[in-house]
Amino acid sequence: MWQVIDSEGYRANVGIILCNPEGKLFWARRIGQQAWQFPQGGIHRHETPEQALFRELAEEIGLAQNDVELIGATRHWLRYRLPQKLIRYHREPICIGQKQRWFLLRLIAPESKVSLDASDTPEFDCWRWVTPAEPVREVVPFKRQVYRRALAELGPLLKKVSGKLVYGQLA
Repeated sequence: MWQVIDSEGYRANVGIILCNPEGKLFWARRIGQQAWQFPQGGIHRHETPEQALFRELAEEIGLAQNDVELIGATRHWLRYRLPQKLIRYHREPICIGQKQRWFLLRLIAPESKVSLDASDTPEFDCWRWVTPAEPVREVVPFKRQVYRRALAELGPLLKKVSGKLVYGQLA
């Protein structure tokens, strides 16, 4: 299997918080759903979190490494459990949730480079820029604590990027 699932049942994953120069965050809607989220994806075997970050960035939103600037990353893995109805018990090993390293990136290319159909299996059908406070309110409930923790850790770096925004409020 190409996915990395640890002995506790957590799938290794990267989360991507992409900001624009004004400090707004990239927020995307999953195809056919009313579920909005940050881009994220699994880490393949023999792949570092940074390699997975740039592969997922290209697959999910069509951006290359030179389209963004890496601003920061969470120091530790952040975990969430999947609701029981989403656990696939027929697969081995069983995945009960995600453990994620989160990365904060700043878009340095024109936003016209964003492409939601860059891969054969697009995950999103639309996107928008949001304030740093919106994702925690809008993401599905089982991901809220991880979003809160990732934004709390990486949010202070947004002020350095934009000079305007601090997590959840104007400076």
